[in-house]
Amino acid sequence: MLSSIEFIKQSLGLHLFFARIMKEHSFFLEAGFTPKDTSFTQQADTFRRKFDGLLGKAITLSNGVVNPGVLQSGEVITPFTMKAEMATTYFTGVKIPTQLTQAEAGLTGGSDMITVNPMLERKVSMLNQDAIKLTAALIDFKSNILSNVTSCKMFTFNYPLLIIHIIREAEMYVKLLTRLQNREEISLEREAYEQEFFWNRQMAEHAKFIRGLLDPTEINLMIQANNFGNEFDDLTAEAKAAMDMTAPLAKVTDESLKATQDLKNFKAQGTQGILECKIKSIIIPLLGDHVLREANHYLRLLEMFEKH
Repeated sequence: MLSSIEFIKQSLGLHLFFARIMKEHSFFLEAGFTPKDTSFTQQADTFRRKFDGLLGKAITLSNGVVNPGVLQSGEVITPFTMKAEMATTYFTGVKIPTQLTQAEAGLTGGSDMITVNPMLERKVSMLNQDAIKLTAALIDFKSNILSNVTSCKMFTFNYPLLIIHIIREAEMYVKLLTRLQNREEISLEREAYEQEFFWNRQMAEHAKFIRGLLDPTEINLMIQANNFGNEFDDLTAEAKAAMDMTAPLAKVTDESLKATQDLKNFKAQGTQGILECKIKSIIIPLLGDHVLREANHYLRLLEMFEKH
């Protein structure tokens, strides 16, 4: 049975990372439709605004409470987030509320000694329920888009694999929140297998998306992205073997940690290059920052697994 304080900290940490990811997924979908599909554009915009609201509530509840490691990891915001949001608003005309980013920059973590406030616990539980419901609706929306795209009823500038990729992340958010709502103690060992398989595959796909969105003249960056894609495909297979007990997990964790650190640096340089107009691509600035935060989130998990 999860303690009340762990329930609160883990829930809020999850929202600070995933609610932002979900609002950005909604935005990437919104920006990817053609003029014909304005009703889908509007639905995506509604989801984006609702996740803005959810993230805002999570930020308000988190100050002085959330695990400091989450705030320090770079998974909530990075040094590029504010600039990426402003540049993305400029390019698309979609007003992204940077005040949420400012509020996150001002958050402080809580110590292990904080007292549990039953009112806070109730508010967090209600926030979890709202997030589960909203994310489940977003999964349905994404699945509907995927079905339309793969049956050639709709064109979008998002790859079909990207839509599958963002459905997976939404499903992970719901799964982890549901476990927290049930006050499940999560076994780090079991969690390590699942998370390494999940995130190695996501990292492989990030590299492939980057490769496919770079201008054809950016040959060196395309080669680097391609190499990362291949490396993480191998690590995904190794994590699967560890899950099936045919390979040692510690070796996979070590290799994944090193590869993710390298990929994180590549993404950070890429995001900076896009913001400084030094890289030719069709990568919107916020997407660069988005995938960087996911690498930072995964690095925090890997470092946690290494210690156990």
